Amino acid sequence: MPKYYQYKVAGYYLYFTTACIVEAMHVHASDKKLTQQGSAKFFVKANGDTTVEKKGVLSEHEINEIRKFIKAHYLEMYELWSIPSDNGFYGE
Repeated sequence: MPKYYQYKVAGYYLYFTTACIVEAMHVHASDKKLTQQGSAKFFVKANGDTTVEKKGVLSEHEINEIRKFIKAHYLEMYELWSIPSDNGFYGE
């Protein structure tokens, strides 16, 4: 399962799965197990804003930190996303 980065953001890895690419671009945030149980799911818009579909076990502070990170790095994240997926940003 591809990680956007090898390091953690706010204590969570940011990743997507091959099953994810049938949807609009999004980011899962999960612990070291990289399981969807307890993970959060952020759909990414063309301007880098996010919509949180699933909060998981993350606190509001962790969600805000991840949202800021995604906003700052969404274009390079999209480059990785677009390799296996033809789907664009959320809302397109």
